[in-house]
Amino acid sequence: MPVNRHRFRGLADLADASTRRDFVLSAARSLLGLSVGGLALAGTPGLGAIAQPRRHRARQIIYLFLRGGMSHLDTLDPKPGAKTQGPVEALRTRADGLLLGQYFPKLAEQADKICVISSMTSKQGAHPQAQYLMRTSYEKRGTIQHPSLCAWIQRGVGRQNEALPGHVLLGGGGEMPTAGFFPPSLQALPIGDPTAGLQNATRARGIVEPRFQRRLDLLAAMNEEFRSSHNQREVAGYDEAYAAAVRLMRSEDLGAFDVDREPDAIRAAFGETTFGTGCLLARRLIEHGVRCVEVVSDGWDTHADNFDRLGDLAPAVDQGLAALLADLDARGLLQETLVVLATEFGRTPDIDQDQGRNHYPKAFSCMLAGGGIRGGIRYGKTDAEGREVVEDAVTIQDFNATIAHAAGLDSDEVVMAPSGRPFKVADKGSPILDLFA
Repeated sequence: MPVNRHRFRGLADLADASTRRDFVLSAARSLLGLSVGGLALAGTPGLGAIAQPRRHRARQIIYLFLRGGMSHLDTLDPKPGAKTQGPVEALRTRADGLLLGQYFPKLAEQADKICVISSMTSKQGAHPQAQYLMRTSYEKRGTIQHPSLCAWIQRGVGRQNEALPGHVLLGGGGEMPTAGFFPPSLQALPIGDPTAGLQNATRARGIVEPRFQRRLDLLAAMNEEFRSSHNQREVAGYDEAYAAAVRLMRSEDLGAFDVDREPDAIRAAFGETTFGTGCLLARRLIEHGVRCVEVVSDGWDTHADNFDRLGDLAPAVDQGLAALLADLDARGLLQETLVVLATEFGRTPDIDQDQGRNHYPKAFSCMLAGGGIRGGIRYGKTDAEGREVVEDAVTIQDFNATIAHAAGLDSDEVVMAPSGRPFKVADKGSPILDLFA
């Protein structure tokens, strides 16, 4: 059948990421017999990467995001005896003077490895805007998509394993920011359900290797004229995306996505929940050289029945996070892996009539561990009722600058977007150097 080249003429004119994504997936399936799921966006580091990676403490990042707004008073910053504490008890931990809420007993046993930042503060109290700010360091705008922190890290220090994507997003959903105005090659590979692993990553049934290669060669020949007449970043980026998908299909490292290869005892330690499996999969992926892995836990918007809801939500996070820290430490990976626990804002110290807590960006908590961060400490302080930051306030931009610094990025480096506007990895944020050992 003759090739209709005109069907490819519009690629350079596709305006938004979702249209480009649909185009790539459609072309891959129809032309190659290839089922790639999110693989067409896995990309490679060549476009947008700096020439010489800087020295860094954290070779890889595991970023755990509790979407909805985790209550700081009930988890990382308890206030024993305060009226605002409600019915939640404070737990002693393995770190002297570092208390945690009763929902995190397993994390309390790993507290010598963690740094709790109790003085987070923001002015953004709406979920989409606050989540976007935490992920990108910038206010959400309709005129631009900012890169996520993990995309900046990929750009800054490159990939560790050319066969695997540099950034994997577990359970995040399509609305989570990833590459933004960076090249498509820095887009995250999304996996909706960590318990299912990477789906549709093999050749379609009946497409043997020689036939598959002939289709790849046909596609390359068909695209050559288009590439030569449209020498654009997006075109090159999606060519790289195809190549990355094929490399991953053919790689022995594809097994990194299969948590069933782990011993039963390890899987039980992490907990056979979506979040626990996500933490285990994250560990497997960074072992195989994935630079950044994000794991998202939903449901933390506890406007009503806060305490009952936390009783349902927290155990999976407590077990998965504690097992992750212990496992990384036992494998000698913790000092080169930065583990982040973040949320978009805290929840009100006052408890409403429905036993809930509402949005509260004024004061909240996040956590860092490994990657050169000092363990067993609390940084910053809120007042006796958890209402106000009274010592060492940390903005979201400062928090992200600290993560970037751990990964080896220069928070003062200015990068020009395609629109000609200047940006930095954490906007005006500064890294908190006192957190590093």
